[in-house]
Amino acid sequence: MTNKSAVAQCITSPRLNVERLLERFVSYVQVDSAANPNSSCYPSSEGQRELGAILCQELSAMGIEDAHQDENGLVWATVPATVPGETPTVCLCSHVDTSPEAPASGVKPQVVRYDGGDIALASGDIITESEIPRELKGTRLITTDGSTLLGGDDKAGVAIIMEVAETLMERPDLQRGPVRVLLTCDEEIGHGTDKIDLKKVDAAVAYTIDGGDHGVIDVETFSADGATVTFSGYNIHPAIGKDKMINAVRAAAELVARLPKDHQSPETTDGRDGFIHPYAIEGGVAEASVKMILRSFESSDLNAYADQIRSIVAAILDETPGLSADVQITRQYRNLHEGLQSLPESVEFAERAFDQLGIACKKEIIRGGTDGSQLTEKGLPTPNLSSGQHNIHSIKEYACLDEMVIAGEHLIELLDLWAGQSR
Repeated sequence: MTNKSAVAQCITSPRLNVERLLERFVSYVQVDSAANPNSSCYPSSEGQRELGAILCQELSAMGIEDAHQDENGLVWATVPATVPGETPTVCLCSHVDTSPEAPASGVKPQVVRYDGGDIALASGDIITESEIPRELKGTRLITTDGSTLLGGDDKAGVAIIMEVAETLMERPDLQRGPVRVLLTCDEEIGHGTDKIDLKKVDAAVAYTIDGGDHGVIDVETFSADGATVTFSGYNIHPAIGKDKMINAVRAAAELVARLPKDHQSPETTDGRDGFIHPYAIEGGVAEASVKMILRSFESSDLNAYADQIRSIVAAILDETPGLSADVQITRQYRNLHEGLQSLPESVEFAERAFDQLGIACKKEIIRGGTDGSQLTEKGLPTPNLSSGQHNIHSIKEYACLDEMVIAGEHLIELLDLWAGQSR
């Protein structure tokens, strides 16, 4: 007999329909909804709109009268309150898009009862035991065949919210105020909140369900900017290029080469350390660009990183007569920590909800961003909560069903707490 881990024993009598939750998740991950960073459309891929339409139909079938998909592909719905009076509206938010950093078409999910050891994938890849937390022994994990990512980031969150919504509609005895469901697009490419109207959200607090291990409340995120450096050179046939050609590709490569390698890079930092991350070089001799992301928990560091890039570019221009360059720095999002201070209950209630379930929790920082980073900055306090996703953006990605159940039960407790508040 398999010895169940603490995670597998956390929720012995779930209010959620666990098998239905699993079926939802497995069906959602098979829709290719990867964001496209090179698209000028919103959403950036039709798969996001396709999945959103499916979700909208499911919400309507639950009996939610205002469920709809707007012109931007965002899905909206309101689960009605079961308590009288004016209680705060709570928004539950996840994103339907998946990362463009790994293949997302033809996802073949498999459900594994994990009893320890490595998990072999059909592609020949292996999810090693060291990549799976010990407490997940005895749980059910969902992986792919190793040729694609899974999409647990953030279809795990989507499935959790959808299952919670249906459970609430089936269970009028579960106390809650109005619950706004909001499923967004293009979070993975930094545009998750571009089309969100906060007046339409009309909520006192929101929670993104977009985290990893169970029992975690993310209360800080990176602050983030994007940087694009475009070099302009001069192209001529290489046979007659002496003293004439100005190669923008070489300049772009030189910029990347001069960025720090032993610090300030994703490969060499963790904890609260920030980085400059070049992730794409595009172009040719006449024009070439380098795209980078700048990340730090301190916004002031981003200005320093931008100045560092400008300094390197200036040095390259000094060394290459005739070369020109344009440096564009784009604000993306900011650490949500300060914004959460305006509504401390947003975190306190999340902690209390875990306590009522008898589950230990911890507040953590996240070396990334969520829709909540931007929503908080815009005035809607939005902590990030766990959804059971692991090894994200990877072909060895997996999700834990038991942690997804914990996340759903936590939301039910959390909504009950907010239902006891008055506006």
